[in-house]
Amino acid sequence: MTDQSEKTTHFGAREVPEGEKAGLVHGVFSNVAGKYDIMNDVMSVGVHRLWKDAMMDWLAPRNGQRLLDVAGGTGDISFRFLKRAPGAEAVVLDLTEPMLVVGRKRAEAASMSDRLSWITGDAMALPFEDNSFDVYTISFGIRNVTRINDALSEAYRVLRPGGRLMVLEFSQLPNPGLQKAYDLYSFNVIPRMGQAIAGDRESYQYLVESIRRFPDQDTFLNMIRTAGFERTSYRNLSLGIAALHSGWKL
Repeated sequence: MTDQSEKTTHFGAREVPEGEKAGLVHGVFSNVAGKYDIMNDVMSVGVHRLWKDAMMDWLAPRNGQRLLDVAGGTGDISFRFLKRAPGAEAVVLDLTEPMLVVGRKRAEAASMSDRLSWITGDAMALPFEDNSFDVYTISFGIRNVTRINDALSEAYRVLRPGGRLMVLEFSQLPNPGLQKAYDLYSFNVIPRMGQAIAGDRESYQYLVESIRRFPDQDTFLNMIRTAGFERTSYRNLSLGIAALHSGWKL
């Protein structure tokens, strides 16, 4: 029986015990790993590439930096980082081994394996020493973490003084009419795409629901500040469908 005193959290539209969420998220991304990159292109009509490029423009990678790409999955952010800073190195950490397997194959094909490490791990308990990285990124992954505040605290811990956090995540449109139209598209079209392309409607239904449960831009900015980051700010992308949040460990 489930302990009635156990804390709960959301898994999409459902409330589940906190201890179960990581396993459920692991199941979602294990199921979609092979089609994850294709689905990103289809769902966003390729716009996610522009968002990630905007992330790199603001981040301005430099040679000699060490990046930790949390929930890095198939390596999309790390590849972009290393292309802009060939003298940097990146560590991709993800909860889901099948996503990392796909990423390793991509790295080998792009001849980047020597600058990339792939580690299975949890954003809430990073297997790294304090002050180990210059940059911490998490792209479309923070909303899947069971306790977001714990993940942000871990990000602060592993960054060196002067290090930077950057989060790319789906967010909220400030215009209610546009938000309603986007919701209609998300809930009616994306799960069907998931079924047609990845053979998995349920996982993409969860992904849509998880976006709606994520805090709005200002609320999330305050969470970043609470974790200790300074010079915090955010930028809306595509009117707020996604947002970039930035903070510094000073």
